[in-house]
Amino acid sequence: MELIIDCAKAFAVGGAICALGQLLIDRTALTPARILTGCVVLGVALSALGLYGPLADWAGAGAAVPLTGFGHTIAKGVREAVAARGVLGAFTGPLTASAGGVAAAILCGVAAALVFKPGEK
Repeated sequence: MELIIDCAKAFAVGGAICALGQLLIDRTALTPARILTGCVVLGVALSALGLYGPLADWAGAGAAVPLTGFGHTIAKGVREAVAARGVLGAFTGPLTASAGGVAAAILCGVAAALVFKPGEK
């Protein structure tokens, strides 16, 4: 039963974040690149205010998978690295914290490109 509740929380929060992004695409003149960048910045800002951490703990993957979760990961990495290494941590922290996710995305993209031969439309 707990698994179903966790999945429902993740679905609700992740769906709300994605619905917000879709509303911005449909209702504003913002480009998708600006919306995606805004989502990352929003995740950093909410993390800096201490609001995104509790949401991510409560919603699990529903808050970790969208781009706001990437912003939270970057902010968390900076915070931890600055505490450990000082000012240099502001540069190394985001790279270290997000390296696994970025590497996985690149590897999955390469695998998809090898399996499905892209062509021009």
